[in-house]
Parts: sequence; C-alpha cells; structure tokens
Amino acid sequence: MGTAGFVHEALVHRDDDAYVAATVDFLREGVREGETAVALLGPRGRELLAGALDGSGVRVVDTTDLGRNPARLIPTLRDLLETARGPLRCVGNSTRATHDPAAAAETALHEALLNLAFDDAIDFRLRCTVDADALPEAEHTHPTVLDGGTSRPGAAYDPDHGYAVFARPLPEATTPLDLDDVHFTLDDLPELRDLVTVRSSAFGLSRDRALDLTLATNEIVTNSIVHGGDRGTLRTWHDERTFTCEVTDSGHITNPLVGRVSPIPAVQGGRGVWLANRLCDLVSIRSAPGTGTVVRLQVDR
Repeated sequence: MGTAGFVHEALVHRDDDAYVAATVDFLREGVREGETAVALLGPRGRELLAGALDGSGVRVVDTTDLGRNPARLIPTLRDLLETARGPLRCVGNSTRATHDPAAAAETALHEALLNLAFDDAIDFRLRCTVDADALPEAEHTHPTVLDGGTSRPGAAYDPDHGYAVFARPLPEATTPLDLDDVHFTLDDLPELRDLVTVRSSAFGLSRDRALDLTLATNEIVTNSIVHGGDRGTLRTWHDERTFTCEVTDSGHITNPLVGRVSPIPAVQGGRGVWLANRLCDLVSIRSAPGTGTVVRLQVDR
C-alpha cells in the first residue's frame, strides 16, 4: 500500500481504448488499496473517461481552466497531497493543446519541475498521460515510462532537467502585431500601467481582464526593478487571440519553482509571480546567468 516517496510515471497512449483501460485500472487499484485516487482531467480526458469512474471512489478534478496555465498545477497537487487520507495517486491529463508552441513549452517545463517540487514527498504516485508525439521530451522528465504494456526507465531521465528547461529561450512570437518596446526604470511605472491598460483594452480585453493583466505586469516590472538591475524592457504585442506583455531584465532567477510555491508571509519574494500566475492565462519564465530573465504574460480575448 502506497509508495516510499514520489513516483513519477509517463503513460504513453497510442490509442484511446488502451488509455482508458490503463487509467481506470490504475485509479481503481488505488481505491482498493485504501489510497486517495484523483484524476486531473482536461476536456479530452473527461470525454474519454465519461462515466468510467462514476461510483468508483475516484475524485475527478476538472482542469479545463486550471490547466491552461501549467504553473498552477504544482500548487494544486501540493494541496491534494496535504489533504489526502493516506497515500495519494493521481492521473494527470490537464494541459491545453500542445499545437500552441507557448503552451507546449510550459507543459514541458511543468513536467520537468515536478521532480524538483516533490523530491521530498512521501507516498505520492503521479501518472502523466503522454501522447506518443511527446515521448522524446517525456524521456527526460519521467523516471519511469509505461509504453505498450511494458514499464522501463526513462531513456534520458535527469532529475535536474527542470533547471535546463528553465534556462532555455522562450519560443519566438509568431507575427506579433502592434509591437511596443519600452525601456523602464522605477519612475516609469505609472506610464507602463497606463500603456498596458490602454493597449489591451483596445485589443478587446474586457475591463476586468485588462486590469488583471495590468496588475500582473506591474508586479513583474516591480520585481525587475528590485531584483533585476533597476531597469528593464517591456514589450507588448498581440495576435488574433492573445495579448502579451513581456518583461526582460539582466537579473538571474535561481529557483525555477518561483511562483509555483505558495508565498510564506515571513519570507520575502515570490508573491508577484504567484499573483501573475493567478491573473493570466499563461505565464512563461526563463532565466539564465549571463542572459538575464524573461517573463511573458498572456491573456486571451
């Protein structure tokens, strides 16, 4: 019953029937063993498993909105682990479609950071469903791969892979429209807030969503001024669906879990990114020594 620590597995699904059978069997086994069994399901997972878990004792968490920004998922898993009665086992099928390069990059980072976030967890087994096309990345981020009915070690698994992914450049924006590029210092904060509100409102965001993005951008710009060398650059652009604010500076973030761990009142730092993750549809952060930090905030229309 249970596991000694954190067990992180990739379940490669090559057809729907095999996915459903493996997922349902895994979760029902947990219930029989007296564990807390949870399915974190996005739209596709809920469609495939509709009715299959009814009356099983498995808790289903709808991640349609939650999983749009993968940075919100580690805090959710922490809450599940802290409130579980006995060992916890989860199936994760939660992030938005990976045909979006930005979302795919954040999914890859999230999977890598799970190993750092739960390195000291006790009795936690997480099975991530992985499309066969995403297997090459999953080999880096999962100690165990379940493929075709067999279990094997991840071919390229590295528990510290999250640091490498966190240092990668973000995907280039595709055909950005209405680009602003503004250098800032502390004195420029009021003008930057006005710029974001006006531009995002003109793009078509509602007043509330425009103000959410303005608040998130203000938090990140303030962090840049305090921790990133007193100055930085704000770029804004949009495509047909999404308005983006990108803040860059010369600082270096050493903790890739920034914004994914609930802020502790007695500890300074981390609140701005935590807040941004709750206000925006997608938050992407990359940082490396010598190249600085990039924070990209996206809100969809």
